[in-house]
Amino acid sequence: MDALLIATANPGKAREFREMLGGDASLAWKSLADFPPGGEVEETGKTFEENARLKASTYALRHKMWTLADDSGLEVDALGGSPGVLSARWAQHNGTGRGEADNNATLLRQLSDTPDEKRSARFVCVLALSDPRGQIVLTVRDSVEGRIISAPRGRNGFGYDPLFEVEGLGRTSAELTPVEKHAISHRGKALRKLKELMRQRKLFREGEDET
Repeated sequence: MDALLIATANPGKAREFREMLGGDASLAWKSLADFPPGGEVEETGKTFEENARLKASTYALRHKMWTLADDSGLEVDALGGSPGVLSARWAQHNGTGRGEADNNATLLRQLSDTPDEKRSARFVCVLALSDPRGQIVLTVRDSVEGRIISAPRGRNGFGYDPLFEVEGLGRTSAELTPVEKHAISHRGKALRKLKELMRQRKLFREGEDET
């Protein structure tokens, strides 16, 4: 594998992948920002895995290179697992606006009568790896448990991070440093799992020593 395309147009996700992969000399990588705009892949899947596989395969064929795609989101138990795959479009789906601020405000309104003990939630991440022919080679899934608090806390992260208090830490994802977050986050755990599987499959170039 000469290089890996990280197929995301989400600047928050791109930043996190850059932070997690930036010091790894064994894995040369690019992002969608390195290519001319070609139109985003429509996320028509009903599950995180379906969307991750769709994006990985489509971008791999488009750019003729190994491609890693992420689909992730928030599952809130009191909402039956929603927003789920609609996490990035939750306000738009509910007719209450669009974007991160409206997504957070919509979620808080929906949980306004839900007591603290019933606000359990989790962030879920599925990663899919495609070869340059669009064939999915690997998929992994991981998650981090927590709960939704009643008002945002913290200035780091993106999306629902200010509302998500990580189980056992007493801090929201937005109150963690990048290093702290990547150590326990759904995306950080999934990426480490994927890299281990890639090592086992010998998908790194011969002679590379992953850090």
